[in-house]
Amino acid sequence: MSASSHATTFAPAVTADGKQGLIGLDRPGLEAALATLGLPPFRARQVWHWLYHRGVTSFDAMTTLAKPVREQLAERFSIARPEITRDQASIDGTRKWLIKMNDGQEVEAVHIPETDRGALCVSSQVGCTLTCRFCHTGTQPLVRNLGPDEILSQILTARDALQAWPPVGTNPNNETSTLTNIVMMGMGEPLYNYDSVATALRIAMDGEGIAISKRRITLSTSGVVPMMERCGTELGVNLAVSLHAVTDEVRDELMPINRAYPIKELMKACRNYPGSTNARRITFEYVMLKGVNDSLADAHALVRLLSGIPAKVNLIPFNPWPGSNFECSSRAQIERFAHVLLDAGYASPVREPRGRDILAACGQLRSDSLRQKKVRTETVVPAEPEAVAVAP
Repeated sequence: MSASSHATTFAPAVTADGKQGLIGLDRPGLEAALATLGLPPFRARQVWHWLYHRGVTSFDAMTTLAKPVREQLAERFSIARPEITRDQASIDGTRKWLIKMNDGQEVEAVHIPETDRGALCVSSQVGCTLTCRFCHTGTQPLVRNLGPDEILSQILTARDALQAWPPVGTNPNNETSTLTNIVMMGMGEPLYNYDSVATALRIAMDGEGIAISKRRITLSTSGVVPMMERCGTELGVNLAVSLHAVTDEVRDELMPINRAYPIKELMKACRNYPGSTNARRITFEYVMLKGVNDSLADAHALVRLLSGIPAKVNLIPFNPWPGSNFECSSRAQIERFAHVLLDAGYASPVREPRGRDILAACGQLRSDSLRQKKVRTETVVPAEPEAVAVAP
């Protein structure tokens, strides 16, 4: 499957009342949209600032624009957020939102807080085409790509929910300690939806808008080799590679994409990734599966694979999900595996599972919109005179 087979051309969403969405348009696109009302380019710069720096959700709040201009904009355009259909909080502070787009499709976004920072895990597709055997998202067939508006809306919605917009007149870099990092590690393969992801991330990185530095953005790929160099050259964001095995035989079984882009090709693309240095290492993600990929021989083979690549390895304890057939490696085995990597000079932190209780941890995301819709349409059957039984 080629990367280009998933490319899409962005067309701004149109609301039920015929208004054109503005979120997701790049600067020239926003200027062109406002020009249809006869508005000059500087108006687009003002709207851009209000949308992405201050996070307003209505044109009335754009007080640097004259009231007649705001009324014009409100008549023709929309800056509405998508609906949050479920908001879950984990006991460890992780928060997960199920977000409904205009066509009713739903995706999940997850906020992972730390003491002095917070990362937002963002989805790029509804479902996924890769069917990795250890990943819950892979059990949901690909429905469609998300547009740049829908990718950006996850960031805007999270900032709304976290009250993470900086106060007006302060913090000119638009940075907050609540949401400092973006990780394209949610539902879907970002490099199979590169055009939309790139447009959204450029807007997120814009210094006059959301202003999240490219050094605080990480894009995770399962190994879409033809798109990796382009991503590094055009976006310059950090790269994370889902590796999870050290032989083609095992990786073919765990990750079918390996049959198209085997390990040798993938590692060559990593060595050539633009901007990769010891200061900006490539992160290799390695889920620890008991008896599958966690032997010390696997660890030594991984060291050999990484030779010559500025790298670190995130060891990820397998996070179970309903119907999964794998077990997590023991903590002792994970530590033995990590020591082999450390002795070879590679940082190998063990990622502490976050949000397991709400299925928000790595590999657990899955939009259950189809199941939820089924539940909502099922007949409620009386169980007792004063009670009813509802499908779980």
